[in-house]
Amino acid sequence: MEIQILQLPIEVDRASSLSLQHQLMIKIRELILQRQLEPGRRLPSSRDLSSQLAVSRNTVIFAYDRLVSEGYLEVRERAGIFVSPHIPEKSLRIINARSHPETRAPLPSARILPMRNRSPLLYQRLRERLELDFRIGRPANDCFPKRLWTKLLVEKMGGSARRLTEYGNPSGLEELRVAIGEHLKVARGINAHPDQILIVAGSEEGLNIVAKILSPPGSTVYSENPCYKGVPYVFESYGATVVPIPVDEEGLCVDALLGKERGLVCVTPSHQFPVGVTMSLNRRLRLLDWADSNGTYIVEDDYDGDFRYDGSPLTALAGLDRSGSVIYVGTFSKSLGAGLRIGYLVVPEELVGAAREAKALLNNGNPWLEQAVLAEFIGSGGFERHLRKIRHTYLQRRNALLEQLRLRFGDVEISGEAAGMHLAWHLSDDRPDARTIQYQCLHRGVGVYSIDDSPAIDLSNAGLGKKMLFFGYACLTESEIVSAMDRLEKAALSLA
Repeated sequence: MEIQILQLPIEVDRASSLSLQHQLMIKIRELILQRQLEPGRRLPSSRDLSSQLAVSRNTVIFAYDRLVSEGYLEVRERAGIFVSPHIPEKSLRIINARSHPETRAPLPSARILPMRNRSPLLYQRLRERLELDFRIGRPANDCFPKRLWTKLLVEKMGGSARRLTEYGNPSGLEELRVAIGEHLKVARGINAHPDQILIVAGSEEGLNIVAKILSPPGSTVYSENPCYKGVPYVFESYGATVVPIPVDEEGLCVDALLGKERGLVCVTPSHQFPVGVTMSLNRRLRLLDWADSNGTYIVEDDYDGDFRYDGSPLTALAGLDRSGSVIYVGTFSKSLGAGLRIGYLVVPEELVGAAREAKALLNNGNPWLEQAVLAEFIGSGGFERHLRKIRHTYLQRRNALLEQLRLRFGDVEISGEAAGMHLAWHLSDDRPDARTIQYQCLHRGVGVYSIDDSPAIDLSNAGLGKKMLFFGYACLTESEIVSAMDRLEKAALSLA
């Protein structure tokens, strides 16, 4: 006979910045890993546990669902929720290492990141193998130019091995910096000397370089809100204070900066992350004027600026800059793939030396081979042909998603559809919140995302994204989008 635990030794902190379901999930997981809850043990029902903790039943259901998807719990039909007999092996290795502290030297004290910056989502594996995943920021793997890339790779490997055996310039391969400069001139209206371009291992390293040279402890950084999680993660780790600035249908509310102390400003003007609005020309010019008059810098993260479907192509903020106020962050993670790990910074002339030194401290340059292949790929026209192809593909996939949303849910409110690789569905008041729909879809093998489970964050903790559901459509074919929307519709009907 199975023994049910009537109560769990758990308390929740209602003053914590973590949600109640997140706290509950973490505490149950710790009890399992510490063997206080043994494999096969039956847990209290959601009704009983919600009564014990004085929380809503949905809070317990969400926590249980999350732990089921991660493999810590399992549902037995007509029997209840049980601790899984097969705990994820990686988690056991971690807890076993903690069980032998005498084998580890004590660590020196270090600055601990604020709680919101230690979200497990930053490094967490996928909750389960989703069949259809609208994950934000993932390009189409079926569109990667494999044949040409392989040809160029073989050609570069067939040459001299000298470049593979020597340290390169920390700023990056000159041929690649020249090629990127030519591309930016045509595509984004940016005129930059190759010396102003630094090759980095993705936009995250670019933000670290900016923080290292411009954000000493105690400094202020202004960020769009909501924003990419990497902004507070990086700048707060260097001791800066990140201040949220609201966003509306024209992008960053520049008026909210007036009268504030001098500080760095981080923006995504071409396709605001995650809402997707485009910053108006008037706002762009006013932001540039504000930065110039305050003697500060703007960080322009143009993460998916290669993709615009409606209206004329936009000149980047850095292309409008005449005072050297903009630091431009670009990446090939969206146009080619995150596995390539190549991005770049374009910095004003006066910051070139400091940025190069900061890059050299982080690492002494990126791998030569990937840089050489990418330089040839851009210089030969292959990159431009690739962009034309995937723009068309992504447009078709976006159109399929919009058509399905409107067909199944009527006059939906959408933002972000004019550009990029994802869009946001603003749920009406009569629909459940985004996270409720997300979890119902999860059980049907479909990944759609609330702001809490996306790469975005609401810095104000004011529930800005509670009714926003995000869809990254680039990685799914049109037929997969239709299939996913079938399941989303069923999930929505189950909540009606």
